[in-house]
Amino acid sequence: MIFGQYMSPVLSSEGEKINWINYKTGVKGLQFKMNVVQDTAFISIEINHPDIAEQKIIFEKLLQLKHILNNSLNEEWNWLLHTPDENGKLVSKVYLERKGVNIMRKEDWPALISFFKPRMMALDGFWNSVKYGFEEWQ
Repeated sequence: MIFGQYMSPVLSSEGEKINWINYKTGVKGLQFKMNVVQDTAFISIEINHPDIAEQKIIFEKLLQLKHILNNSLNEEWNWLLHTPDENGKLVSKVYLERKGVNIMRKEDWPALISFFKPRMMALDGFWNSVKYGFEEWQ
């Protein structure tokens, strides 16, 4: 999919050029991820810190900011503490999924872009307002 090319002219909430596909939070073990597996698209805040106790602390910190996140996204996402990822590694995540879209079907690309773009932009705005509360992990 050409999502990276589509998003390349879109600036961050701070007016800077940004790599939307490989979004850098600056926090060890905290990533914004987009993925399409079979017929489901996922967007998430993934906490994959190798220290499970630290992972839980970061998750709880995000949980304290849930109202800000929900206001930024204009929707509620799912919250999972310590769940296995596709490789069996324990991660924690806040995520949303959309079923019925497949990256291999070009006709689904507009739906995927419509799913990912506003949410990535909202995550960026959210992150720029709260990232200083995560400085101890930078």
